[in-house]
Formats: sequence, structure tokens, C-alpha cells
Amino acid sequence: MEKVGKKLAVLVGCNYENTPYRLHGCHNDVLAMRDVLVNRFGFDSQHIELLMDKSGSPIMPTGINIKKALNKMVDEAEQGDILYFHFSGHGTLTGKKNQEEAIISLDFNYITNVDIRKIVNRVPQGATFTILSDSCHSGGLIDKEKEQIGPSHHKPKNQEFKNNSNNYVSVPNKSESASKCYYSKSKFIPHETILEHLTSLTNINTSNIGTHMLQLFGNDASVMFSLPQLELDLLKPLKQDEGILLSGCQANEECQDVGGIENENQAYGAFSHAILLVLEKNCGPISYKELVMKSRYVLENDEHIKTQHPCLYCSDENAQALFLSQG
Repeated sequence: MEKVGKKLAVLVGCNYENTPYRLHGCHNDVLAMRDVLVNRFGFDSQHIELLMDKSGSPIMPTGINIKKALNKMVDEAEQGDILYFHFSGHGTLTGKKNQEEAIISLDFNYITNVDIRKIVNRVPQGATFTILSDSCHSGGLIDKEKEQIGPSHHKPKNQEFKNNSNNYVSVPNKSESASKCYYSKSKFIPHETILEHLTSLTNINTSNIGTHMLQLFGNDASVMFSLPQLELDLLKPLKQDEGILLSGCQANEECQDVGGIENENQAYGAFSHAILLVLEKNCGPISYKELVMKSRYVLENDEHIKTQHPCLYCSDENAQALFLSQG
């Protein structure tokens, strides 16, 4: 059995408070996941960095702060370590020719799939880096990662889960939820909306979003906007890849922010909530593939969720590995 080393995590919840793009459940998502990491998976709270755009938060989830936290975690990693990154917030497509995926930080500085690939390439051999992205268009967020569950995956029959009581995950039925007032909001900001916002800040008349990003953020902008296309094409896995992506939806879909209107403490990201439900109902070790399949089942049977299909991108070996190496 391989030795398990340190357990390190970066948790980012961005509600975009005091903006037109306000979400409600992202802080709740990462706070709940922090408790699960500590109480179930043995993470030391001192090794969990929490970034939220909440009044009084010491570190805001800006683009540079998120990348600093991720790079610091990778810098500290050694063989056998378990790294975990959870993002709950808005996502988008870059608007470039190939429509690359990106998560949106508080200051709208994109963190693209190319940035994530560059970070994953630095993970030491023998360490694992799990990314859970509860954001729109998050399928494919680790550039060039192998699809295990995704658009080409055939949906299993629900009976597969119902036949085994240990697998079954209950979801609210109509009578249980009729007394609550729910909202459901997409965790997506259109590229055109972001372009308009950035143009108002730079006063540069161009539809090239990279020009705006480089003007506003300089060297802290995504490498997607500064590296020549040839170098971007060569940015691929350099070794046996230990990157594992659990995405809240496919690259062409949107994730949902859901919750009770009367009480924001009841708000949550649909995917984060589904993962937490599955973990709650399955107390023993669970593989990455099982976890994603069961979260799909939860969302398919939740009347408040619009269509979104969680995905898994990783190596064949990691698809069967235990989530966060819980033994």
C-alpha cells in the first residue's frame, strides 16, 4: 500500500456580493466541504486555505490570490500527498476560437483550463490533485485530460442504484419540498457580458478579451492570453497525469445555484450539494467513478435542478481509485 502523506486543500467560494452576478450558496458549499474534509477525510484545518468574498475574509478570491494559493499548495507537495481544490462560483467560455473553459474569480480575471493544466503539470509524481469545480462549463477544466464520465457517457438506469440500499441516495420529493420557496440561478456569466464589463474598465475598443485581461492584470492574466498558440498546443501532460477533475456539468452545460429564498443559509450549489449527499449516504470508501455517477443520479431526480450532468476526467487508474484515498 502506498504511503499517504500530507493532505492539503484550497477551497474557494465566490458569491460575487454587491454585483449584478450575485450567487447565494457558494460560501455554504466550501464551508460544508471543509467540515467533511476535516471530520471524515482527516485533513488538518491548518492545511486548508479558505478564500471567500465575505465581509471580514482575510483573503479575497481574486484571480491572483486563487493562483497563488494553488501554486503554494503544489510547491509544498511531495510524493504521497493528497491535494484538493474546490471551486464554487461562476464559470464561462473564453470566447476564443476553441471556446476554452474558465472559472471566474471575484475580479473577473479568468483562470482557464490552460492555467489549471500548467499547475497540474507541476504536481510531484506520486501525489494526487483532485479538483471539484461547481461552475458552468466546467467539463474539460483540466486541459487535455481524459474523459471517464462525460458527454459520450451513456446514462445508467436508475434501477442500478435502487437495487442496492447502500448505493441509493434519496432526493426530496414534491411533497417534501412544496412548502419551501426555491430559486435556481445559473452559475454562468456570458462572455459578452464580461467583455462589456472589462471594456468599461480599460476604455479599449476591441473584442479581443485577451487585450483587456493583459491591460488590467498584466503578468497575472491567464497564460492563455500571453503565450503563442504553438506553446499552448505543446502544454500537455508531462508525465503520468495525477490530475482528477470532478466537474459539475459538461462543457456545454450550466451549473445551478439553488436554495431557500427566505434563508440564505439554505442556499447551495447543486453539484456540491449532490456530492455531500452521496458522501453522507455512503460512509465507507467510495471511488471517484462511483461518486460522480451517484451525484448524477441525485441531480437527475431533483425537480429543482435544470439539466446538468456531472463529469469525471482523469486517468483510467484514478477513475477506480478511492476519493481522496480514503481507506
